[in-house]
Amino acid sequence: MGEESEENLAVWLLGVRTLKIQPYTLSPLGPRDVKVRMKAVGICGSDVHHFKNMRVANFVVKKPMVMGHECAGIIEEIGSQVKSLAVGDRVALEPGISCRKCCLCKNGRYNLCPDMKFFGSPPTNGSLANLVVHPANLCFKLPDNVSLEEGAMCEPLSVGVHACRRAGICPETKALIVGAGPIGLVSMLAARAFGAPRIVIVDIDERRLSFAKDLGADQTIQVSKNIQDVREEVVKIQNAIGAGADVSFDCVGFDKTMTMALDATRAGGKVCLVGLGQSEMNLPLTPAAAREIDVIGIFRYRNTWPLCIEFLRAGKIDVKPLITHRFSFTQQGVEEAFEISSQGGNAIKVMFNL
Repeated sequence: MGEESEENLAVWLLGVRTLKIQPYTLSPLGPRDVKVRMKAVGICGSDVHHFKNMRVANFVVKKPMVMGHECAGIIEEIGSQVKSLAVGDRVALEPGISCRKCCLCKNGRYNLCPDMKFFGSPPTNGSLANLVVHPANLCFKLPDNVSLEEGAMCEPLSVGVHACRRAGICPETKALIVGAGPIGLVSMLAARAFGAPRIVIVDIDERRLSFAKDLGADQTIQVSKNIQDVREEVVKIQNAIGAGADVSFDCVGFDKTMTMALDATRAGGKVCLVGLGQSEMNLPLTPAAAREIDVIGIFRYRNTWPLCIEFLRAGKIDVKPLITHRFSFTQQGVEEAFEISSQGGNAIKVMFNL
């Protein structure tokens, strides 16, 4: 086996806007683990936050850390007790390892586990590397007609799928999506796959809205950053939907976007807060409560990979158009990829091909 002598390399975050490809020593393969050769790794908004600020909310980077968590690859080695997977299998990886012992894990809400070890969320190293070791039960085999890049896209898609499950999206749900960034777009694709018959999406950026229209939004509305404009923008939204939204997804998470979502939702409807832009907000909650609007929180996802893979296999969701930029696993490629991701602009999903 020539692999043993090959040095495993990974992208390390060393400081603000400082990334370096350096050796990465893996933990030994446990009996229920697999070793996976990474083939496709996407850059997420949280990766960009770490890159720019060395933190995301309360998750602070205190020592060098391997980046990345949206990933898929090919199994190179399996632990002695692994029966479900074989060497050569193409797999998508769910990046969070929960403790499986706490009350939340036992109740099935393992995404809320306080001891979660999540790829590329400090202090846990990520998956932007040649090889990673991961529990076999968090590696999901890809069908022949689903590519490794699409496998890596199961991670962001999972956020949209989890949001749709939590909000109870069905063929009677008229949905509003606030924010046409990557998470707004996967939430839109997921809502459509769950059967939502009418989806209106709003954003401040016209390019993102035209992208959303091409992906299948029924209507797009350009809005301002100014909270004074909410009232007239809500009228436009309600006219576009034909009434108040049954469910609104705020995929941004600012005072203005959440106020808009609350006001545009019909009495008895739901608002799902997916984007975590501000840690605190000033919101008109009292009138929303008086209209019995349920506000639903989202943190990552749980038990979503099989459904994401099935949506991709069956052609119910096409994530390929979201991948706008591709880079190789070189020092120059890494620096360019993170620079383009952090500028936003035309970039939706930036993907590494290893």
